[in-house]
Amino acid sequence: MHKFFLMAGALLGGLSVAIGAFGAHALKKVLEQNNYTEVFETGVRYQFFHAVALCIVGILILQMPHKYLTYAGYSFIIGTVIFSGTLYVLSLTGIRWLGAITPLGGTAFIVGWIFLFLAVWNAK
Repeated sequence: MHKFFLMAGALLGGLSVAIGAFGAHALKKVLEQNNYTEVFETGVRYQFFHAVALCIVGILILQMPHKYLTYAGYSFIIGTVIFSGTLYVLSLTGIRWLGAITPLGGTAFIVGWIFLFLAVWNAK
């Protein structure tokens, strides 16, 4: 499981850099026209933070395997897909109802951090 989370973290981290650069250059006019530059950047920022968190989870699983670390990793992945994904689509399409789904991703992030806390708390 540690390898999966390390690879997912590396992939999501690299994608956050690529998506951020693409947004800053190729999509700049579209994002500015729709007034969604900040929304797009928020998606990139949270994706990157949680890519790093996934790498940390992968490393921790090697040191202190615990089911809560696995739950944390999956929560971070789900949160990234839902939170950042809806922000990307919203900022490019203007489909505002996606904003109602975004908090579900934020909730998954919070749940992931709680599981990470519990894993460390219960570590031997």
